[in-house]
Amino acid sequence: MKNNIKNLCLVCIGLISFLINAERFGDPGEIIAIKASYADVDEYLTTEIDGSLYKLIPLPYEKQNDSIYIEEQKIFINPKDFGESRITIENNSMVNLSKEDSDRAFRESKKIQKALNTFSRISKPDLNFINPVEGIISSRYGKKRFINNLPRSPHLSLDIAAAEGTKIVSPSKGKVILVGDFFYAGNYIIIDHGFGLISSYSHLSSVQVSENQLIEKGQKIGEVGSTGRVTGPHLHWTVYLNKVRVNPESILKKNFLESLL
Repeated sequence: MKNNIKNLCLVCIGLISFLINAERFGDPGEIIAIKASYADVDEYLTTEIDGSLYKLIPLPYEKQNDSIYIEEQKIFINPKDFGESRITIENNSMVNLSKEDSDRAFRESKKIQKALNTFSRISKPDLNFINPVEGIISSRYGKKRFINNLPRSPHLSLDIAAAEGTKIVSPSKGKVILVGDFFYAGNYIIIDHGFGLISSYSHLSSVQVSENQLIEKGQKIGEVGSTGRVTGPHLHWTVYLNKVRVNPESILKKNFLESLL
């Protein structure tokens, strides 16, 4: 009898271990939640869902059909066809850069990357994001890009077309960590929402915030424009978690937190 109980306990322990470490699945650009301990709260973006603590993990686009490991948790990233986007830019100097423009773009990329490396622990972000601008989605996350029929890096952002001057608001509270006029992005803003969650806004006609400014959810930060390398007025909106570009539409879901499980 004792041996039977012992064997049953071992089976239960093994089953629990299997369930904890069972492989998870998700689409590229999505965020999933895995069980966390209180030791994780300073190193990950964490949240409580149904009374349990979870850490939020981004699934990199470039890891499609492959797995990532978070400690002992294996996460398989599904392959997905997002379609393609073909655009024509008539100003050839914005496609085939001169040495001067190439050097400028390289310097700016270093500055942007430094800002994206931010991991602040001042406050937990509000994960109930709102849409930053009213408009029509003109290009979704994940599309393969062709510019003047030449393949380019995939489109890991959300493009929202709107009239020049349309108001852009911050989708959540945060701190402005970079403002500038950049070769590709034009008038550009990066907002740190805390714990590795960052958003950026490109091609603005005007910027109405400054670096180090604390902003509230829904606060106006600028207006839609067509600065930088563009074909027309729109907001190019990018969301990052732990330096991974995630699908902005996923974080706008009404049931966002529940969808993470």
